[in-house]
Amino acid sequence: MPGPIFFIQKRVGQHGKLFKMIKFRTMKVDHGGSSISIKGESRITSLGAKLRKYKLDELPGLWNVLIGDMSFVGPRPDVPGYADKLEGNDRKILQLKPGITGPASMKYSNEENLLAQQDDPIKYNDEVIYPDKVRINLKYLEQRSFWMDLQIILYTVIGKPPKKEWVD
Repeated sequence: MPGPIFFIQKRVGQHGKLFKMIKFRTMKVDHGGSSISIKGESRITSLGAKLRKYKLDELPGLWNVLIGDMSFVGPRPDVPGYADKLEGNDRKILQLKPGITGPASMKYSNEENLLAQQDDPIKYNDEVIYPDKVRINLKYLEQRSFWMDLQIILYTVIGKPPKKEWVD
């Protein structure tokens, strides 16, 4: 794959503060596409598809955890355009440090496949997936505990789906 190894993008962190999130690059350089990715898109490289399948593209995010921009568990950090849509009570999720994994990430671990099945993936994301993630992240904010975080990490590593009470 020609181009840089890492993909660095501004994301919205705790209290709305912007930070630079790092991942392994899985798309062609200067693809000019949406911030939403769909399985099978031509902008995703063949190596990128493999990295995404096993979530290996997220490994550099450990650097963000080490420097304090992210935690292991929490809401996935949004790009500024999505976080700007949060209103009222939904903005409470910005109290949390974003995470590499969390209940919403686990529920939508197949998000690219789900979006690929939609006639209008962006509309489906905006009207169905994103609001559900916000709801799940608000629930996590209210329920979170050290024990819950340990379970989420373990479930993520072994590929087990989230507990029903975390996402319903």
